[in-house]
Amino acid sequence: MRRLALLFALLTAAAAAKAETPNVLFIAVDDLNDWIEPMGGHAQAKTPNLARLARRSTLFSRAYTAAPACNPSRAALMTGVAPYRSGVYQNDQAWRPAMPDVETLPQAFMRNGYWAGGSGKIYHGVYPDPASWHEYWPSKNVQRGTDPTPATRPANGIAETGNFDWGPLDVATAEMSDAKVAAWVSAKLGETHAKPFFLACGIFRPHLPWFVPRNYFRRFPLEGIELPRVFNSDLADVPQSGVRMARPERDHASVVEHGQWKHAVQAYLASISFADEMLGRVLDALDESGYADNTIIVLWGDHGWHLGEKHHWRKFALWEEATRVPLMISVPPGAPGLPEGTRDGAVSPRPVSLLDLYPTLLELAGLAPAGELDGESLVPLLRNPELPWRPAVMTHGRLNHAVRSEDFRYIRYADGSEELYDHRVDPMEWTNLAADELYAEVKRDLVEWLPVINAPERPEQPSDRRTNEVAVPR
Repeated sequence: MRRLALLFALLTAAAAAKAETPNVLFIAVDDLNDWIEPMGGHAQAKTPNLARLARRSTLFSRAYTAAPACNPSRAALMTGVAPYRSGVYQNDQAWRPAMPDVETLPQAFMRNGYWAGGSGKIYHGVYPDPASWHEYWPSKNVQRGTDPTPATRPANGIAETGNFDWGPLDVATAEMSDAKVAAWVSAKLGETHAKPFFLACGIFRPHLPWFVPRNYFRRFPLEGIELPRVFNSDLADVPQSGVRMARPERDHASVVEHGQWKHAVQAYLASISFADEMLGRVLDALDESGYADNTIIVLWGDHGWHLGEKHHWRKFALWEEATRVPLMISVPPGAPGLPEGTRDGAVSPRPVSLLDLYPTLLELAGLAPAGELDGESLVPLLRNPELPWRPAVMTHGRLNHAVRSEDFRYIRYADGSEELYDHRVDPMEWTNLAADELYAEVKRDLVEWLPVINAPERPEQPSDRRTNEVAVPR
């Protein structure tokens, strides 16, 4: 009996030690909006692996980016510092010179004895952060490889589109950079790790251009494609600051003129389906690795995406489609910050920010931050998804902000113009209520959440021109 008791004590101690140091699998998907099965943004989406992950996670159905552009969104998430405090508002502002001493999220885990590594797009373009990693593939300075392209460009027939292009590729899936990223991450999950790990996986699609192998396009026959619901005079009650962000005379006009709307939606759905398959490969590797019972999984999109809603394409706006993101967190039982783990298939309807990920992961792992963070840990919502919560704040360019409560979206631009939408009756944000006196009290409450700090814009740096990403008009 004593031997059995001793063996039980040793096993219990080993399990406790294991639980004290959970691993983190940190998955980013670029330009992914709510067109996924768990969020129901498009009825034709085919994302079984995102649905599979949602079943073992808490899904935050109202999660929002800190900024609707790659660089400021990712810089904010990875540092815990909001754009209005860092001054990093655009894609062409190098974030590390703006915050030379900040401790990034993986650095916080490294400081606490973790091995940190990854592959794929985690930071934006030419602004990687070698100090954030012990190991990165292809290298600490190059986050991802190049992709095949069609023999003829533009593939969509729209002249001078740059990366605003789409079409099928006649190549094997293995030739895609995301497949190579998924393979590298999967191989790392198959290794024996002496330390707990923080392993990042950055899936690039559905970022433009929407070039993926032809079999993914075949899943969405063109003749049956459903277009987004669009109100023809939607911009009539939008301030000029909002219209300038939408730029309806550019992308949307070109897509309609060239008869490419259905083709574009097909290509976006195909790219999401491709990204979902890459996610599935990584989840399979985790489940086969022996680490699944001691690994926190977080999946996030860096911002949303418009496909014609409000006559707008891309991100770069403060409306719902540009700012709402997928966010799932799966925590196994035994994590220091959440010993009970997450409830399978739980959904929280509360508005949250990607800024909240940094403090959330630290608390889940039982770690303390080294600096000031602008987000708030979501652990209370992981325990009780219905807990009352505060609104989420989004920023696009200095002094342009949106505040999203559970029921309303309020936007104030740098020139003082405003928008207000009641999501209880207007989920597509078709009717601007900012001037309606019936909503004056609602507006006053939301104004209280606007940032009181608006840091000066940091100097521009050479940007990654391959992304063809256009910043807010200045």
